[in-house]
Amino acid sequence: MTPVLAAAARAQENRAETINRIIDQGLNHSEAMLIAHHLTDRIGGRMTNSPAMRAAERWTADRFRAWGLANVRAEPFRFGRGWEILSSRVTLVSPRPLALTAIPVAWTPPTPGTVRAPVIVAPIKRERDFAAWKGRLAGRIVMISLPGTGDEPNEAPFRRLSDSDLAGLDRLEPHRHDPAEIARQLRRASFDAKLDAFLKAEGAVAWVRRSYRDGKLVHGEGYGFARGATPSLPGIELAAEDYRRVARLAQGGEPPVLEILSDVRFDDSDENAYNIIAEVPGTDPAAGYVMAGAHLDSWVAADGAADNAAGVAAVMEAARILKTLGIRPKRTIRFALWAGEEQALLGSLAYVNRHLASWPPMPEGMSGDEVYYRAIHAWPITRKPGAADLAAYFNIDNGAGRIRGIHAEHNVGAVPLLRDWLAPFASLGAGQVAIARTGGTDHVFMQRAGLPGFQFIQDPLDYDSRIHHTNADTFDHLKGDDLRQAATVLAGMLFQAADSAERLPAMPAPTEPVATDPFKVEDPDNAQD
Repeated sequence: MTPVLAAAARAQENRAETINRIIDQGLNHSEAMLIAHHLTDRIGGRMTNSPAMRAAERWTADRFRAWGLANVRAEPFRFGRGWEILSSRVTLVSPRPLALTAIPVAWTPPTPGTVRAPVIVAPIKRERDFAAWKGRLAGRIVMISLPGTGDEPNEAPFRRLSDSDLAGLDRLEPHRHDPAEIARQLRRASFDAKLDAFLKAEGAVAWVRRSYRDGKLVHGEGYGFARGATPSLPGIELAAEDYRRVARLAQGGEPPVLEILSDVRFDDSDENAYNIIAEVPGTDPAAGYVMAGAHLDSWVAADGAADNAAGVAAVMEAARILKTLGIRPKRTIRFALWAGEEQALLGSLAYVNRHLASWPPMPEGMSGDEVYYRAIHAWPITRKPGAADLAAYFNIDNGAGRIRGIHAEHNVGAVPLLRDWLAPFASLGAGQVAIARTGGTDHVFMQRAGLPGFQFIQDPLDYDSRIHHTNADTFDHLKGDDLRQAATVLAGMLFQAADSAERLPAMPAPTEPVATDPFKVEDPDNAQD
């Protein structure tokens, strides 16, 4: 055997031995569930810039330092106001007393003590609906959603991916660029502020919307966090069943009366949010770095367990595994816990803007929806000189299910290497490399800049059916075996990506797309949405 072949054989043997050690540490000595327990049971829901999020920032950074990671830091970016719920209560007073399942909508103001008022069902979805309700809302609690009807799910709420499910993800489908749809998205993103201004001008007491899931589940999502642009009126989300009950009562006779107490508090002590960064240094400073990330922030209807303490626990546990084993790969391994993901992927966007690519500046005072839709469709995007240092980014944010594979994000050339890195974990259920893209989380803006950002495929469990953003997102829905497997697979992928002689191929530099259908005729009704 030639010296070159002998060296390659030794490297392959060392790789196999290291992966064996990673699997042993990850499955038999795991701290993943302890990390998730602290984030959920002790700290709880982590709204960006809230006191709970500040506690989570400190605790995660302290854990990284205690494990011996290097360059632990909090990278700031401009966000807006902090906000937290101290207590809340919504009661049907008339025609009968009944406690309702409800939550204040994020970044809406408190009620001035307990307020009591009759309701009016006034569904408002677009600006053209304002005229129908002008002069009719003063002194009322306004129910702004259509009541709808009860849902009847035709699938089990808890499931794991089948082989056919996984195979269905392995399709390359072209991106469709529709300028008219982009314009609609931007109009819709600015609607909430216009609705708040209309309701205030009409003298409404508060507004109430219906939860978008049945099952007595509430979410409380809201996106008006910028200083000077938070809503003027208290907003409440009612469980779908309670919302429909009150709406039915409003259809005849005296209007129902609700009593609302929304004791919420703003925190303007620091308008910056912070990404928590830590590293396992590589042995070759010129080799660049690989990266793993998950978002530390959550909504606050519950404890943010599956979304996304599970991902955070997997990332932190992967860091602990690699540091505990003393692994020193060629490339640095960087770990990121993002803030502001729930509002518009703001933490990862800030990281990309700081280190990887230049984005057009955003106007001040926009809601999270507006920031997202402007950023996702913005041009031009220019890669920075340091962008090539990022060899791979792996994101975890699809709930608490075990990893089943990875989305190659249309990077056809990356598929063979991703398959090679996943191969040692096939017996743990992680083997699929799917060419399809996936969105909605913190690899998105790396992808938009043409950088190698990837999201794992995970078993859905009950994430989409009842957990995502809801008051049911507690520690109880985490599965220890799944979380240990996810952290182990992530650690193994990071080690191999950081030590590989090969790099994932680059995607083309981003350029502005042209309309997929240049002959499309727009429906005039859609132009008013």
